[in-house]
Formats: sequence, C-alpha cells, structure tokens
Amino acid sequence: MQTSILAIAIGNTRTRLARLDNLVPEGAVSLPTPTSDDDVPSADAIASAASALLEDQANTPILIASVNAAATKRIQAAFARSGDADSVYVLGRDVPIPMSTSLDDDSTVGHDRLLSCLGAYALLNEAAAVVDAGTCITVNFIDGTGVFQGGAIAPGLSMMLSSMHEHTAALPKLSPASLDDSRGVFGKDTPHAMHLGVVGAARGLVRYHVERFAEVYGAYPRILATGGDAPLLFNDDDLVERIEPNLQLIGIAHAAKLNAQDAQQADAAPDDQ
Repeated sequence: MQTSILAIAIGNTRTRLARLDNLVPEGAVSLPTPTSDDDVPSADAIASAASALLEDQANTPILIASVNAAATKRIQAAFARSGDADSVYVLGRDVPIPMSTSLDDDSTVGHDRLLSCLGAYALLNEAAAVVDAGTCITVNFIDGTGVFQGGAIAPGLSMMLSSMHEHTAALPKLSPASLDDSRGVFGKDTPHAMHLGVVGAARGLVRYHVERFAEVYGAYPRILATGGDAPLLFNDDDLVERIEPNLQLIGIAHAAKLNAQDAQQADAAPDDQ
C-alpha cells in the first residue's frame, strides 16, 4: 500500500507542500501562489520545491488540493515543464475525497475545509472544531463518526484590514501583526486600535461558533487551528488546544491512504462473475 506522497495545498495567497510518510509531514514549505498566467516563476518555484522534497523518490504520487482553479492549472503546467505531470493528481477530480457530509449541497464546499477536517479526524479520531485562519477564517465541525457537518466563513485578518482602508478616507493600509500586550487593551493610536479590532473580531468569531457547536453536539469538541494567521491569533489563546500548520496536508495524505485501502479491498474481493 502506498504510504508516501507529496501533498500540495493551493490557497488563494500561499501554497503549502510537504512529503508525508504515514501522515507525518517532512520538509514542509510555503510559497506564494501564482496570481496570473504571467507569474511563471512562482509556479516553477512550487514544482522545483516538490522535486527537491521528492529527492530520489521519483515514483511518489503528487496530490494537489486547491481552492484556486486558475492557480492549479498554472502549477500543473509547471509540473509539465519539469517532466513530472504524469505523477500529479488533483483531489476531487482524479482522486475522490473520502468524507461524508451533512450539507445541503456538498458540491460547493471548499476542499480545504473538508481536508483540514479529515486531517483533524485522522489525528484525533473524535469530534473536532477546526479553525483555518488564512485569507478567510473558517470554523468547521466534524463529528465523532467522521461526518463533516459544516461551519462558518468570515473575512481573514488581511481582508478585514484592507476593507477598512479601502472603504474609509483616513484609515491606513496595514498588514496583520501580533499584539503588543504591554500597550494594554485600549487602542492608543489608529493602527493599534485597528489591530486590536481585527484580532478581537477573529477570536470572538471562533469562540462564538465553537460554543454553538458545543451546544448542538452536547459537549465541547477538541479544537485545532491551522492557516498562516493561526500562530498570531491563537498562540496565547486558551480556547485552541493545538496549532497544526500542516493539517490540510495531513488530510490529503489520509485521503490517499483511505483511497488506497478501498482499492486494495476491491482488488481482494471475490469476482461474482
């Protein structure tokens, strides 16, 4: 059974990849997602990083999960230029995502949300709330039987800060930054007040939805966080018990493992003919 893969999670802003052996990530790197067809260097950098991670394991499958179809095509083209196109598979198209959902229409759910929850279930084997703090902030729930129940989507820190700048005359353009606790809880200047506001909004969002999940579920779930802004938001937060930057990659690897098990069982099944 195949236990080693190269997993790539393509986001709107960053693309994360690592080689995983039995769900354990090795050499994880995060690179800019190519933003246009002209952004060949970013796409080639991802293909080059994948080749470096594979080293002499030329037959290792490369599994891509993506929330950005255009970027996926650019990265696949980069693999074609490097001669590795035959090893590349896209989850949801070439390889199914083996997760049940209770959604009204599961065709619209982002693969990143499903796979992060699948990764959490692979690690915990119990109900969990999964927070992904990236371009958007998502708070999702997977129950104790491994069924994805859904969740909530909200703007991420950068999006909130950009929106305040773009829709006002005087608020400055800022990037997310860690809070300086020595400055206290009262914003002492406009940037400080903006940073306090977006961090408070994000943390309050997560706490609100996790508490709602717990009410419906009847118990507090385990809470994991992932995404580029997770350390900034939750390193000193008592709600989130673990930050796992490679959660979606673990989900990709677990999806590959489950599909391999299904294929093995199908091959072993007696022929009815």
